[in-house]
Amino acid sequence: MGLFKTLLGKGNDKPKKEEKVLPWIPLTSLEQLDEIEKRSAVKTQFIFKHSTSCGISSMVIKMFSDRYSFSQEEADLYYLDLHAYREVSNETGYKFQVMHQSPQLLVIRNGSTVAHESHGGIMEVDLGKYI
Repeated sequence: MGLFKTLLGKGNDKPKKEEKVLPWIPLTSLEQLDEIEKRSAVKTQFIFKHSTSCGISSMVIKMFSDRYSFSQEEADLYYLDLHAYREVSNETGYKFQVMHQSPQLLVIRNGSTVAHESHGGIMEVDLGKYI
């Protein structure tokens, strides 16, 4: 009987982990790239390029979200769905001089990419040193 309760979700007394909500800014237009470049003079800009059809990308964005701890005053955090906004994704690579990968994190300061990483390497970036 205990097996059925577990399978059906009954009898599970473990508290559910509360989902952390990040201050994502959807990156949906080419004009936003110029805005990111300008804002990076006064505040760190993070761009997370995500593939909604990739299991690795889904795993990495979850780990990134669990670890991210900065306020909107400290940094802007952009989310780019590269399938829905392929043109924006392509231009992001050109503008900030990085080869396209997915998932990918770009750190923009003073108009330039100061760090970028993809896949599991995203978790190795010390974000705090760019704040």
